[in-house]
Amino acid sequence: MTKLLYIESSPRKQRSKSIRLAQAFLDEYRAAHPDDEIVTLDLWSRTLPEFDGDTIDAKYSVMHGQDPTDDQRRAWQAIVDICDEFKSADKYVFSVPMWNFSIPYRLKHYIDLLAQPGQTFSFSPETGYTGLVTGKPVAVLYARGGDYRSDEMQPFNHQQSYMELMLGFLGFTDIHTVAMQPVLAAPEDVARTEAEATAHARQLANGF
Repeated sequence: MTKLLYIESSPRKQRSKSIRLAQAFLDEYRAAHPDDEIVTLDLWSRTLPEFDGDTIDAKYSVMHGQDPTDDQRRAWQAIVDICDEFKSADKYVFSVPMWNFSIPYRLKHYIDLLAQPGQTFSFSPETGYTGLVTGKPVAVLYARGGDYRSDEMQPFNHQQSYMELMLGFLGFTDIHTVAMQPVLAAPEDVARTEAEATAHARQLANGF
């Protein structure tokens, strides 16, 4: 059975444009792929392990081939569990609102936990970094208060550039994007923007 992991990063729930966009995608996906499993990871209801001193020391122990202490081993196992859950999926969907030109800090925390040596990337002096999560599609559904499509506004859009950088670092090459923007505008303009983004999301989901 194909497993799709949906990662939700907005705490606004019913008021969230990014979640509404994702729900339209998922509704269409269910209709097109009725036998697939959809698992939702709500980053605001999940308790994520801290990326603290023991975790950082464990990471460098792994990178340098050293034996971790018991505390480091326990901290590292919590990271491995997060990575295993993520890697168990066959397809991925992220819903991402723009916060301060970037992403919510809960999503940044989650990505920091995922980006680990031997789990989602490898490194060698000869070849550099190599992403290990390969051959899987990912759809990223964005909502933005402003319109960042112009050359003048593009430099402020660290939301999409960061997501694409990190997804590429982890190994993703089949990256699909739907952006709802602007969502802070006159009601009629927002309604038109939402309708266009929703239609794009449904079209993407049908063949995802």
